[in-house]
Amino acid sequence: MAYNNQHPNGAPYGEEFSPTGVYDEKIHTVESEKGGFHSEKDLEAGASRPAHYRGKTNEYTVEIAPAGQEKHVHDAVFGDMENGPNYRAVGRGGAYVLMTKANIGLGVLSIPFVFMEVGMVPGVILLLILALIVMCELAYASLLEAFLRFGEGGGAERLVFGSLADDTDCACQIGDFKMNHPETYNVSDAGRIVGGVIGEWYFSIAFVLFMIFVSASGIVGVSTALNAVAAEHRICTAAFVAIAAVCGFLMCSIRTLGKISWLGWVGLISIMAAILTLTIAVGVQDRPAKAIEQGYVTGPWPKDLKITNAATLAQAMTAINSILFAYAATPTYFGIVSEMRDPRVYKSTMCFSMICLWAVYSTIGIVVYYYCGQFVSSPALGSAGGTMKRICYGIAIPALLVTLCIYSHLAAKFFFVRILKGSKHLTDGGKVHWITWLSCCAGAVIIEYIIASAIPIFGNLISLIGALIGPSVTIIPYTLMWWNDKWRYESPMDRTMWVKIRFLWNILLFIIGLYITGAGTYAAIVTIIDDPNRTSPWSCADNSV
Repeated sequence: MAYNNQHPNGAPYGEEFSPTGVYDEKIHTVESEKGGFHSEKDLEAGASRPAHYRGKTNEYTVEIAPAGQEKHVHDAVFGDMENGPNYRAVGRGGAYVLMTKANIGLGVLSIPFVFMEVGMVPGVILLLILALIVMCELAYASLLEAFLRFGEGGGAERLVFGSLADDTDCACQIGDFKMNHPETYNVSDAGRIVGGVIGEWYFSIAFVLFMIFVSASGIVGVSTALNAVAAEHRICTAAFVAIAAVCGFLMCSIRTLGKISWLGWVGLISIMAAILTLTIAVGVQDRPAKAIEQGYVTGPWPKDLKITNAATLAQAMTAINSILFAYAATPTYFGIVSEMRDPRVYKSTMCFSMICLWAVYSTIGIVVYYYCGQFVSSPALGSAGGTMKRICYGIAIPALLVTLCIYSHLAAKFFFVRILKGSKHLTDGGKVHWITWLSCCAGAVIIEYIIASAIPIFGNLISLIGALIGPSVTIIPYTLMWWNDKWRYESPMDRTMWVKIRFLWNILLFIIGLYITGAGTYAAIVTIIDDPNRTSPWSCADNSV
C-alpha cells in the first residue's frame, strides 16, 4: 500500500504511483472525526469532515501493493522498489503468524513460573490486564464508552455495535499512526514526530536495545535447548551460545519479512507442538523432574499449589516483568505493518493474535502450574522430566531459532533503513546494498552474542528486559502517539467527554509504564543478585537444569 495524502498541516506524505502486477486496487478515503476512513461515496451521502479539517485537503489514495513478480512500487519508507526486493509482500496470514510468533516464542515459557510466584488467580488476572494495556485498552475502552453512551438512546444495537465499531482504533495505536504518518517504520520514527530529536533518540535507543536483548534471550533459549537435548552435557554452554548466534545471523540475513513469514509458520507450529507435548507430559507423569531432584523420588510430594500467594515486591514485579515480556512484541508491529500489502487489515489481525495469545498463555500457565506446583521450571519446558524434557526442547528448537531470526532481522533493518533511507541503495540490490545489510546483521548478532554470554540464565534475562526496556517500547510510546494524533492539535472546543476520558486513561498508562520501569528494574536486579543458580559470563555450566 502506498499513500498520497495531505496531512492537516499541509505536508504531503509520499507520492502517487501506478503499480503493475496481479491486481491494482485503488480506494480513495478521507479521515473521519473518529479517526477512521470513509469512502468518497460515504462523504457524498452525508459523512462530514471534522471542523478543524474543513477547507484542507486530507485525502488518502490507498493502493494495494501487488503480489506478482512484475511490479513497480513506490513506498513512503522504502521508496521505489522496481528492481530490488519487494518489501511490501506480507499478507494477512503472514502478519498474523509474525505477530503471534514474535510473542509466543519466548514469553510463554515463563508463564507457569509466574503463576508459582503470585498464585493462579492473580496470574490469570495479570495476563488479562497487561494484554488489554498492550492492546491499547480495547476491551476497557469499548465497555466504558458503551456505558457512557447508554443514555443517548438507540437501544441495545447502538450500545454494542456502535461502541465496538468506534473503538476499533483502540485495538492498536500503531495502525492509526501508520495510516496518518506512512513514512514511519518503527518506534523511533514515531518518537521524532511526537517529541522531535529528543523523542527520536530516546525511542531509537529503547527500540534497538529491546530488539537486541530479546534476540539475546533467543540465543540463551536456543543454548538451553541444545544443552537439554545433548547427552551428558559434553559440549560447553559457551559453544552452544556461539552456535545459536551463527544460526541467528544466517537466518536474519533474509532481506524481507515477506520471505521470513513462512518461517513464522514453522516456528509457531514448533512452539505449539512443544508446549502441548509439555502439557500432556506433566499431566501423565508421576511428579515433576525438580521434585525428584530434591529427594521426592517416591511417596507423596509437596505440590504447594496456591490459588493466591502473598508475594514480595521483588516477586510481584518479576512476575509483571515476565508477563509484560510475553506481550512485548508490540514494537515489531511497526515493521510488520510497514511491509504489509494492505495495512488496513492490521488492526483485526493484531486483535485476533492478542486474543489467541491470552488464551494460550492462560491455558498453559494453569495446566503446567497445576501439575507441577512449586517445582515448575523456567523455561517451562524443563518441567517435563528426563526423556520428555529432551523431546520438548528438541521440538521447540525451530521455534526458538525463528524468534531469534525475527528480532535480529528487525534490529538489523533498523540500522539498515536509517543508513540507506533516501538513497537508491536501499532497494537496488547492489554491492553497497548487500555490504550494508550483512554488516548490520553481523553487528546486531555480535552484540546479542555478548549479552547472551554475559547473562546466560533465561529467566533472569527475561525479567530484566521486561522491566528495563519493555515499558519504553510497549506502553509509553503509544500513549504519546495517541496524544499527538487525537489531542495535541485538537481545538479544546472539539474535545468530547470521551476524548477527555481517553486522555486521562493514557496519562494513567504513561504513569504505569514509568512505575514498571523503576520498580521492575529494581526487582530484576535483586533477583539476579540473589539467584543461587547464576553463572559467570562465558560459562560452561549447564543452563538447562
